[in-house]
Amino acid sequence: MEETILKLSKPLIDSYHQVGGINHLDGVNLPSKSMVAEITQDLLRLLFPGFFEDKLMHSSQLQVYTQDRLARVSARLVKEIEKSLRYQTPDSIGKTDPSSWAHHVSLEILRTLPSIRDILQCDVEAAYQGDPAALSRNEIIVAYPFVEAIAVQRLAHELYMRHVPFIPRIMTEWAHSRTGMDLHPGAQIGSAFFIDHGTGTVIGETSIIGNHVKMYQGVALIGRSLKGGQDLRGVRRHPTIEDRVTLYANATVMGGDTKVGARSTIGANVFLTHSVPEDSLVLHDEIHLQVLDKAKYRSQQASS
Repeated sequence: MEETILKLSKPLIDSYHQVGGINHLDGVNLPSKSMVAEITQDLLRLLFPGFFEDKLMHSSQLQVYTQDRLARVSARLVKEIEKSLRYQTPDSIGKTDPSSWAHHVSLEILRTLPSIRDILQCDVEAAYQGDPAALSRNEIIVAYPFVEAIAVQRLAHELYMRHVPFIPRIMTEWAHSRTGMDLHPGAQIGSAFFIDHGTGTVIGETSIIGNHVKMYQGVALIGRSLKGGQDLRGVRRHPTIEDRVTLYANATVMGGDTKVGARSTIGANVFLTHSVPEDSLVLHDEIHLQVLDKAKYRSQQASS
C-alpha cells in the first residue's frame, strides 16, 4: 500500500509544479471558508436573537448572551479580515497596517448591526404582507430561505463597501449554497425587499434596487455581455429597479443602462433589455414583448 501511495503521489506533485495557477502555497494565508461560515451564523444569531438557538432564550439572558457573542465574533472576524487584507498590497487598501485596519473594520461592521436589524424588520414585514401563505412573522424568519439570503447579503454588503476582499463573497456564496439565491454583496438593495420562493434568483454586483421591490423565483438581474472580462470591473453592468416594482417568475432584466420605472410590473418569462417608464406593465406573449401602461391596461380589462 505504501508503494502504491508513493506512485500515486508523484504525478500529483508533478501537477502541482506544472499547473501552478490553482495552488496556494507559501505566501499569505487566505480567509478560512469554514470560519467565515461560522462567523456568518453567529452574526445571524445576533440579528435574530432567539430564533436560531436550540433552547429558549429568556430576556434576562440577553445582555450576557449579546456581549459574549459579540466578543466571539469580533475576535474571529478580525483574524479573517486581517488575512484578506494581507493578501492585498497595503497601497490597494490605503492602509499600511492590516492588523489595526482589521480591528477598525470589524468594529464598524458590528456597529451596523442595529441599523441592519431595522431594515430586516421591514423585509420580514414585506414578506408577511406579501405572502398570504405566511402564518406568522416568526414562521418567515425560521422557515423562509429569503430571510437568510437577504440578511447575509446586507451583512456582506457592509464589508464589500469597506473594500474587504474574499469575505463578502464567501458569505453570500455560503448563503447561495443554502438558499439557491445568488445575491452579490455589491448589489444595493433597498428596504422592504421580498423574494417569494426564491430558488434561482440572481442579483448581479452593480444592481440597484429601490424600496418595496418584490421578486419571484428565477428572476435574474444580469449584465448584457461579459466578453470584456476584467476590463468591465467597476463598470455598471446590471440594471436599476426603482421603488415598488414587482418581477414575476423567471423574468430577466439585463444591462447597466436598463432602468425599470417605479411601480412597474414585469411579467413571468420576460427578457427585458431596455428601460421602461414608471407604471409600466411588461408582458411576453408568443410573438413579442408588450410594454403597456398599467392603469390603461386595467381599465381595458375591466371594460372587456
